[in-house]
Amino acid sequence: MSTLLVMKEQLQKLYAKYSFYILRVMQFALGVCVFGSINSNIGFIEAVSSKLCTVGFALVFAFLPLNSMVLAAAVLILAQLFTFSLPVGVISLAIFLVMYIFYIRFTPKKAWLIAVTVIGLTFKIPFVVPVAFGLLGTSSLMVPAILGTMVYYMLHSVKVSASALQSGGEQALMDGIMVFTKQVLVHKEMWMMAVIMAIVVLLVYGIRTRAINHAWKTATVVGVITAALLNIIGGIVLDISFPTGMIVVDVLVAVLTGLLLELFFFSVDYSRAENLQFEDDEYYYYVKAIPKVGVTVPNKQVKHITEPQEENQKETRFKMEELRKNPTTKADGYQQPRRNLEKPSIHETMAIHAEQITEENLEKSVNELLLTKSLNEELGLNQQVNNDGMGITRSLEEIWEKNIKSKS
Repeated sequence: MSTLLVMKEQLQKLYAKYSFYILRVMQFALGVCVFGSINSNIGFIEAVSSKLCTVGFALVFAFLPLNSMVLAAAVLILAQLFTFSLPVGVISLAIFLVMYIFYIRFTPKKAWLIAVTVIGLTFKIPFVVPVAFGLLGTSSLMVPAILGTMVYYMLHSVKVSASALQSGGEQALMDGIMVFTKQVLVHKEMWMMAVIMAIVVLLVYGIRTRAINHAWKTATVVGVITAALLNIIGGIVLDISFPTGMIVVDVLVAVLTGLLLELFFFSVDYSRAENLQFEDDEYYYYVKAIPKVGVTVPNKQVKHITEPQEENQKETRFKMEELRKNPTTKADGYQQPRRNLEKPSIHETMAIHAEQITEENLEKSVNELLLTKSLNEELGLNQQVNNDGMGITRSLEEIWEKNIKSKS
């Protein structure tokens, strides 16, 4: 578990650093799925149904708002259906107008969820959609789940019965309108899946918002099991056959999706949960506080260790010993390191060379020192004289006095 939490922290840092590029890649992938599912079901216009056009549309709309992608997808669907059959295009336009008037106009930022529902049904993993909507959203997300289900089955109906829906004359036009309307409005599998979507979204959201331990895991498991049971029961009652393998794969993918969403959006430690109670002038408050789980990503430090050869080590030790014994000499081919030898103080240096200073040199040094001191006083440079400089002055004056006394 700690490894997953560390991976989560690293992914969050990566997303914070490269969020713009990551969002563009995700939006590009969504566009490929949306336009690809449209062209694979109703690719009646060959000019825009190729894989190159699909990738091109996805690349363009990766840098535009999501609403523009949904609008382009709706326009592409209508263009394909009007090319295929006029009555089919008219009925589809009416359905899209109803969706816009009663839902998209009020919540335009959630219109892309309709496309996500269509993708989930296209890839035969419909249970993932209501589980994700219930965990990350509210109960109102059952509306885009239902609308996306209707759009998918509308496209699927056109694909299945394409030959019967093509119009030839006025009578064929009316027959086509009736056939398509009946297929869309009286499609048993579509309405069964729409009801399953709505029930699972409400169930997952209701359990997830309860003050119980492991609410997200419980909501995921209960929602997936409910969806599978309703699918099986509905298939038996309505005489609809579903492959058993497809249902098993859908259940496993939905459970895995729910666990991943909990890891990234709701990591808490239930072992340290606390139930609190307090009150004010009007209410009593009962609060359950659950701390979040956080880990520190370890910083890896790489140390480069180089080991010299044994002969070089011995030679270096020998030269260092020679320098310790006789600091005034240097070993052959070895430069004495300054940081390993203590530098004598200026007072010690003056004491060592005091006996070597002659009378003429001493008088000359004193004259130069007095001249420098007077210049410093005139130029105002004597305000920051350090201790070593004062020590030099005192040492020279003492030597001068000793020489004068020895003369006298």
